[in-house]
Amino acid sequence: MHDDVIKVGADKVAKPTGKKHVVYFSSHSNNTHRFIEKLGIANSRIPIELDQELLVTQDYILIVPTYGGGGSDRKGAVPKQVIKFLNHEVNRSHCKGVVASGNTNFGDTFAIAGPIISKKLNVPMLYQFELLGTSQDVDNLYDIINNFWKGE
Repeated sequence: MHDDVIKVGADKVAKPTGKKHVVYFSSHSNNTHRFIEKLGIANSRIPIELDQELLVTQDYILIVPTYGGGGSDRKGAVPKQVIKFLNHEVNRSHCKGVVASGNTNFGDTFAIAGPIISKKLNVPMLYQFELLGTSQDVDNLYDIINNFWKGE
């Protein structure tokens, strides 16, 4: 994981409250969608079409794939749909942590969408996984979310 992001144990990390919930983006490939289905936590999907809106009024963990070409190229790493979603102040205010997927072939920019969002929103980077994720990634993230959440 990238070292220059906020970690869960950091001071003054605002933990989510209420029912566990994840918000995610998945393109038409549905890679992230299939991962979310295995996770088995209540969820909302950011619309693929840019003219559609999603408003989330409860705390959530954001799960996002990384786009882009790798190397030192970070431009376009965060999907436009996710940027639009986070540009809404209510959506931004309820994001309590971020998880990113990516391709390890991209080296230093592996799952870089997560650290970009983590820094921008000042929320912890909780986990990173490759492409579709493994059953171990599903188990790991499920445990991380349960341990991070409070008040359910």
